[in-house]
Amino acid sequence: MSGGDPLRRTKRAAPGLLARLALLILPILAVASLAIASPAKAAALFTAETFTLGNGLQVVVVENHRAPVVLQMIFYKAGSADAPTGKSGIAHFLEHLMFKGTPTVSAGEFSHRVALMGGEDNAFTTADYTAFHQTVARDHLAEIMRLEADRMTHLVLAEGQVTSERAVIIEERRRDLDSAVGKLDEMMTASLFLNHPYRLPVLGWAHEMAKLSRQDALDFYGRWYAPDNAILVIAGDVTAAEVRPLAESIYGPIPSRAVPPRDRLMEPTAFAPRQLALRDPTGHQALWMRRYLAPPYRDVRTIRYSLGLGDIRFDVGPDAAGPQSGYALDVLAELLAGGATSRLYRDLVVGKRLATGVDADYDGSYLDYGRFTVTAVPPVGGDMAKLGQAVDAALAELLAKGVTAVELSAAKGRLQVSAIKARDGLMGPAQFVGTSLATGLSLDEVQSWADKIAAVTDADVMRAARQVLKPNTSVTGELLAGPVP
Repeated sequence: MSGGDPLRRTKRAAPGLLARLALLILPILAVASLAIASPAKAAALFTAETFTLGNGLQVVVVENHRAPVVLQMIFYKAGSADAPTGKSGIAHFLEHLMFKGTPTVSAGEFSHRVALMGGEDNAFTTADYTAFHQTVARDHLAEIMRLEADRMTHLVLAEGQVTSERAVIIEERRRDLDSAVGKLDEMMTASLFLNHPYRLPVLGWAHEMAKLSRQDALDFYGRWYAPDNAILVIAGDVTAAEVRPLAESIYGPIPSRAVPPRDRLMEPTAFAPRQLALRDPTGHQALWMRRYLAPPYRDVRTIRYSLGLGDIRFDVGPDAAGPQSGYALDVLAELLAGGATSRLYRDLVVGKRLATGVDADYDGSYLDYGRFTVTAVPPVGGDMAKLGQAVDAALAELLAKGVTAVELSAAKGRLQVSAIKARDGLMGPAQFVGTSLATGLSLDEVQSWADKIAAVTDADVMRAARQVLKPNTSVTGELLAGPVP
C-alpha cells in the first residue's frame, strides 16, 4: 500500500487469502497462470519482451495497446521473509517509508506529482518481494520512471517521519486483526511453517513492529534496494523499442551493488498434523479450512540444489512431484472446487448439504514453499465436525480412486475462459509477470503456461496430490461462530 497519503491506504499486499475466503473464488494470480487446455502448442500468454541493463536491472515490457495508458511496476526481491531476526515487518515498514522523499522530492510529493499527471500509485509487500506501481497516460512514462529511479538510491528519512509512520503500520495491523478470518489465517500460517520465516506475518508481530527504527529501515534499504535486485515491468501502450532507451538513460546510471544471497531457514520434518479452533465473537462467520505445505511453481530440483529442503521432500522421480507439480496442483484445485460441477461442490454443497460454499486454492507464487488450501463454509448452525469428516472422505476417495478423464477435461475447460480474461487490463498481467520473475521463474516459463497446463495428465494430478495431501504437513483451522463459552 502507498505510504504517501494515509487516506488512500487500503491493503499491504496483492489480492490475498482474506479476500479469497470472503468471496470463495480463485485469486487473480492463480487464475492468470492457468491457460487453455489444448493439446496443440498455444500462443504466448502475453505480448512481452525482456532485456537486462548493464547494472543488472531486468526490464520487461508487456504490450497492451487498447488505451494510451502505461503502468510501471518495480519489484524488489526482498519481502517479509527476509527480515532480520526480531525485526518482523521491516520490509512492509520500508514500503511506507519509500514515500517520505529524497533530496529532490519532498515527503508526500511523489504521490502528489503522480496525481497531477492524472495517474494513480500504490505499493504492496509480500513474503518474497515488495512492489511499487504507478498508472499514467503514456506521455508521462519518462516522468514516473525518473521518480522511481530517484528513490531507488536517494531515500531520505527524518526521525519524526519514521515515528509517525510506525504508528500508521501498527494501526494497520490492528485493523487487519479486526477480522476473525484474519486471526485464523495468521495462526494457521504460523502453525504450518515450523521454522521457515514464512510463518511471520507480512506486517510483522506487533511487539517487534513497535521497536522498528530509522536505522533498521535504512539497513534493509541499503541491503536489498539495488538495480541488480529488482525487476522493472512496463505494461500498456508502449513497445520494448520505446522503453529501452528510457530505461538505459534513467535507470542505467544507477550503480549495481553486491546484493547478498538470501539466507533463510528451511522446514524440518513435521511429525503430526496441527489443528486449531478460533471463535468469532460477532457470531457472523463459521469456516473450515485445511492448509497443506506444497512445492512452489519453480522447479523443485532447483530448490533442492540451491536451498536444500531438509527433511521436507518434494522429490523428483517416477513417483514424486516434479517440474509439473505446480501446474498439476492448479488443475487439482480447479477440479476439486472450481465451479458448480466440481467434485467438492457436488458432494458437500449439492449432495450432503453440509456446506454453502467451497474453495480449493493452490498458491505456488513463492520462492521457497507453496500452499494448497481447501475451504468450506457451513450453513448457519451447521455441523463443523461432519463437514470436516466429509472433506476428509472426499479427499481420501480422490487419492484412492483417482480423477476421471471427464473431470480433467472439464477443469481445463473452465480455466480456458479465465486465461483469456487474464490478458485484459494492465495490472493483472504486469503483476503476474513480476511476481513470477521475483519468485524464480523466467519470462519463457510465464509465456508457456498454456502449454504446461495443457500437458498435465491425470497421472500428474494424482502424483502431485499424493505428494501434497499428507496429514503431517497440514494445519486444519475451524472458525466457530459465537462467543467463547
